[in-house]
Amino acid sequence: MMDLNAYLVVGGLLFSLGVLGTLLRRNIIVMLISIELMLNGANLTLAAFSTFLEDMAGNVMVIFSLTVAAAEVAVGLAILVALSRVFPVVNIDQLDDLRG
Repeated sequence: MMDLNAYLVVGGLLFSLGVLGTLLRRNIIVMLISIELMLNGANLTLAAFSTFLEDMAGNVMVIFSLTVAAAEVAVGLAILVALSRVFPVVNIDQLDDLRG
């Protein structure tokens, strides 16, 4: 069995890669994937702490979080598909027509 630090390092790396992807990339699909990467990094950390502390509440919270993440992806992709039909660009800087 791996120790807690290995899980925390992987969770931190996933979260860091998600932050970098969100801040550095301007493609809206890559930004959505990066946000999901950050959420999965946080979920991995929460599940690792829950397992090592032998408390099932953290694992239950991870399952709820994954459910919300799945709904978020479905809504986000639906918005992106609807948006791409009106504005055929994926660069977020070119979507300034959405401003009021």
